[in-house]
Amino acid sequence: MNLLIDIGNTRLKWAFGTVNKLKDSQAISHQNPNFSQQLIHDWQALESPDAIAISSVSSDAIKSIVLRILRQLWADKKVIIAVSTANAFGVTNSYLQPQKLGVDRWLALIASYHYYQQAAWVIDCGTAITLDLIDDDGQHKGGVISSGLQLMKSALSTNTTALSFSENKYSLGLANKTDKAIFSGTLYAAVGLIEQLVNRQSAPSMCILTGGDAHLIAQNLSFPVTLEPDLVLKGLVILTNKSV
Repeated sequence: MNLLIDIGNTRLKWAFGTVNKLKDSQAISHQNPNFSQQLIHDWQALESPDAIAISSVSSDAIKSIVLRILRQLWADKKVIIAVSTANAFGVTNSYLQPQKLGVDRWLALIASYHYYQQAAWVIDCGTAITLDLIDDDGQHKGGVISSGLQLMKSALSTNTTALSFSENKYSLGLANKTDKAIFSGTLYAAVGLIEQLVNRQSAPSMCILTGGDAHLIAQNLSFPVTLEPDLVLKGLVILTNKSV
């Protein structure tokens, strides 16, 4: 099976997969000071992959660390680095400079169209919140980018004196303490952004949510959504199957 690696802005996820099957994914934070040691420890226990595919929107430094570890463990294996292109697997990129579309967004669009074959909002609820619309013919119609929940909280704590960062979760609503007010305010902002964009479209489209905060945001939306926690990895499955 092929080893699929998704290096996001905060976490690195991996899983083994083929075109018909994706094994349970695992993830670690690459902001952890022991990131390299932990990754070597975890990957040494893996079976030897047939090939390796990487999607990365993180820094070159993080990608270099990952490539070094891959060479150390599996020097003889082919490594495919995913890039955004003008067209692939029935999907057409709307960006004027196709390579500038984040490769994670591109792979999520490819996976969405491959598995659902219909118009859809592809919404990644990670460090950033991205929304991309694809139509029935696989044409990407464009997208928007906003801060994710954790980034909004971090901005408040960094740029104000009295507001601190908290991981605590609360019920959504008016608050009688600061932690809950920030939790509700940032979540309302994310939910409002998604609902505003989706409801502005005259033609109905399914909504596919992925990313670390997808489940929390999905619980508070006013319409049904499909949760796909490993959508980028599924896009890598498609890419790797055609490249090896």
